[in-house]
Amino acid sequence: MNLKGKTALVTGSTSGIGLGIAKVLAARGANIVVNGFGDAAGPQQEIERAGAAHGIRTAYHGADLSQPAQIEELMAFAQREFGQVDVLVNNAGIQHTATIEDFPPERWDAIIAINLSSVFHTTRLALPAMRKANWGRIINIASVHGLVASAEKSAYVAAKHGVVGLTKVAALETATTGVTVNAICPGWVLTPLVQKQIDALAAKNGISNDEATRQLLGAKEPSQRFTTPEELGELAAFFCSPAGDNIRGVAWNMDGGWVAQ
Repeated sequence: MNLKGKTALVTGSTSGIGLGIAKVLAARGANIVVNGFGDAAGPQQEIERAGAAHGIRTAYHGADLSQPAQIEELMAFAQREFGQVDVLVNNAGIQHTATIEDFPPERWDAIIAINLSSVFHTTRLALPAMRKANWGRIINIASVHGLVASAEKSAYVAAKHGVVGLTKVAALETATTGVTVNAICPGWVLTPLVQKQIDALAAKNGISNDEATRQLLGAKEPSQRFTTPEELGELAAFFCSPAGDNIRGVAWNMDGGWVAQ
């Protein structure tokens, strides 16, 4: 599969899952619009090295995806830089854990805005050009929590279930076109977000980080190992290949057997 000449916008691609996916797509020849917080120069260099054989280009925009106006600026920037977005990977996400009665309303609003509403805004803005070209890929990074729930994750679970539902609607609305819309639902992936949960579990229970990791995986994931960002990137690349032309509206879990239990 060759994505040379196409452009992928990957939200939240300065680290973790988003960076891993961006590198895999770059290695297939796609130019990459990088988005996220923190250092951008380092991740851009990693992505450019991954796509060096194809001479890919990157461009960075630091849009805050909780703000619809900034999302519009991001999409306009991508169009100016590369003509249009051919592959949209909605990956950006944040997390907060607390029981429902103790959940800060402002954290709920922020998680819904970034994890769910941003997916709607990027999708609505990307679809017109994809329809005109009669080719496009929208890949929403949901979560195993888009399929099942865990306690103390009300906002995250609600948002990710919403992403899966939005994916299905968008897939139905584009079913007779060359545009496909699908979701990937990872289980545990060792990202900075998950590392914080491991650190918190270790501190709460007075145990080592290694033991906290074993407990985290053992509670949910029969494979007893983390999925890697690169593995998720390969699945995203598969969706972009001709083999993915008629895969529409799936919520594809890559979870080490989590939801098989």
